[in-house]
Amino acid sequence: MRIHISTPIDEAAHIAAMFQEALPEAHVALVDGTARDSSNPVDADYVVTGYRNATLFDRERRMKAIFAFSAGVGHVLSLPNLPRDVPVIRLEDAGMASQMVRYVLAATLRFAQRLDVYARQQRDRRWQQMPPRAPRDIHVGVLGIGVIGSEIARSLASFGFAVRGFARQRRAIAGVRCLAGEGEFHGFLDGLDVLVAVVALTPENTGILNRATLSRLADAAHVINIGRGAHLVEADLLALIDEGKLSGATLDVFHDEPLPEDHPFWGRPEILITPHIAGTTLPQEAVEQIAAKIKRLERGLPVTGVVDRERGY
Repeated sequence: MRIHISTPIDEAAHIAAMFQEALPEAHVALVDGTARDSSNPVDADYVVTGYRNATLFDRERRMKAIFAFSAGVGHVLSLPNLPRDVPVIRLEDAGMASQMVRYVLAATLRFAQRLDVYARQQRDRRWQQMPPRAPRDIHVGVLGIGVIGSEIARSLASFGFAVRGFARQRRAIAGVRCLAGEGEFHGFLDGLDVLVAVVALTPENTGILNRATLSRLADAAHVINIGRGAHLVEADLLALIDEGKLSGATLDVFHDEPLPEDHPFWGRPEILITPHIAGTTLPQEAVEQIAAKIKRLERGLPVTGVVDRERGY
């Protein structure tokens, strides 16, 4: 069994070593960024890819499966020459859910306790107490209640927030009002105080955080985006903040990363910027998950996380 690893050079050797330990019977080799083992010219049975490498599938053509070393699969699905008949399998959590839960809780509690307001008051040397708000009076919506989004919604509900969740298909989460389908999307958005975007990036939801959708939120609402930068129409967010419709945003993902030094977000105190750290892949957990799925595939058993290419996730 041959496994080829395609990840950035600074982490490739470490990840390959972990795969070799998890699957000692396999021949693990590196491609891209490091020289492929010249004694191993045969195509891989499995390819693990952690970034967008446009030439990867010029060489790799006979895989049983392709594994994304991330929850997102856009970098895989957009590759030229991606074989049509080979399953693409994404990571499911692998340590990301707990990180993203903490990130969203921190951002939501910061908004609920008005710490963003007090930070601005501190810069202005102004002392003004604001009235407290009970969590039950703060409506939080989680856009995308898959594996990770469901954990986020549950955690928010456990803190007493009034939580709604939205997905393409109907879901059930204790303590969360779940809505689904195009016909219920506006009802999901209407009156939200906090909107959390954790939905996968597909052609249908590119630009989904735009003037029309964000205008349905409650006045002075806050937007948290930990999905993908392409979900947000950046100019619309800035305009709605300037107009007073939105109070601000917490953003971890952006159209261009790293965020350019001249980007207007940097100078906006209403926007909290973090450098794509809300849910970082934990290599050991990711390797263990992928190795377990390879073992199942080798035994002819089904695995979860297989990407529907039509939906994009």
